[in-house]
Amino acid sequence: MAKRLLVVCQHFWPENFRINDLCDGFVDYDIEVDVLCGEPNYPKGEWFEGYGAFKRREETHNGIRIYRCPEIRRKNNTSIRIFLNYMSYPVTSSFAVRKLYKKKYDRVFIYSLSPVYMGRAGLKLAKKQGIESVTYVMDLWPENLYSVLNFKNKLIRKILYNSSTKYYRKTDKLICLSDKAKEILQERTGKSDDKFLIMPQCCEKFYETPIADAELTQRFGGQFNIVFTGNISPAQDFPVMVDAAELLKKRGIRANWIIVGDGMSRVESERLVRERGMEDVFFFEGFKPAQEIPKYTNIASALIACLTKSPLLDCTIPAKVMSYIAAGRPVVLAMDGEANRTVNEYGCGFATESGNAQLLAESLEKLAQMPQSARDGMGANAKKLHFERFERDSNLERLIYFLFDGE
Repeated sequence: MAKRLLVVCQHFWPENFRINDLCDGFVDYDIEVDVLCGEPNYPKGEWFEGYGAFKRREETHNGIRIYRCPEIRRKNNTSIRIFLNYMSYPVTSSFAVRKLYKKKYDRVFIYSLSPVYMGRAGLKLAKKQGIESVTYVMDLWPENLYSVLNFKNKLIRKILYNSSTKYYRKTDKLICLSDKAKEILQERTGKSDDKFLIMPQCCEKFYETPIADAELTQRFGGQFNIVFTGNISPAQDFPVMVDAAELLKKRGIRANWIIVGDGMSRVESERLVRERGMEDVFFFEGFKPAQEIPKYTNIASALIACLTKSPLLDCTIPAKVMSYIAAGRPVVLAMDGEANRTVNEYGCGFATESGNAQLLAESLEKLAQMPQSARDGMGANAKKLHFERFERDSNLERLIYFLFDGE
């Protein structure tokens, strides 16, 4: 008999999160999947076409049954709107999950983005049915919150820490992105080693295959192209890229900064580029479906990512870096921790410390002055690393084994 899995996550298709690909993978392994999620409005904060308050509450996609809960949309992505969005889904899903009590599941799988409280409904159903809950911790709370919203009040911080720890303790098993994240959660929860799995954010298979695009080739072919993809948020430290771009320009190095994505900091980032007089080298392409990203990585001389300094952000390799590695192009980072160590150790590109525009510019200058054969070698190292450690299918098998105890 097929296994039945309830997946709980605020974000799901048509929003672009990696839980979509995981659920497709579960279906490929003949697991029956239901998803309890919110209403799609990320990243712009506006309802996706055809969705909204009380619209399309239930639907099926790729054999997955989707149950949607009301939520307060992010709208203009101000701090208060994001906070309200964070808090609305845990409340509404806790009521909506009751209609699923009569359905029998084998496991509950919580894909834990921000906030950790989004898993509340999953924990309730698991307790009701007497089944195991497994939480995949993508964003460690409350630390991740502080990288986006600047809470200084000690009492509020204590409440958030204690309530988050309570959630982690309630779940039966935890999946972490790195050894360091496991150490943090093991100390907070007291769980034994067999209750943990370390698994990276494996990207979808389509990132492995470049796509030639005539229009992009006409615009950017034969030039030094620095490509950024994904969410544009305060954690991405966009100003350090603008600072590095200025330094390169002063040194006479022509580079195109191609920005593919959207997010709460996009408007501010475009304003910063205008204020610095850098419109001639920055190209904001806006949001693109994930399947189109290989068109941009195909023209990239360097794939770039930056993160602000944060102990939390040291624990993981960000999702965009995983897709960069899969693309087989040189990776240039301004971030600390696991991603920095991995890129430098495997010779995939250059990784320097967070927040240092001077070092970032030096990395890009070195790459620009390299022969193409040397850049290709870095890309080949990235591809090798991807298939050795981060390839989706082999990690999906590990995940399913852990979910169902090897059954």
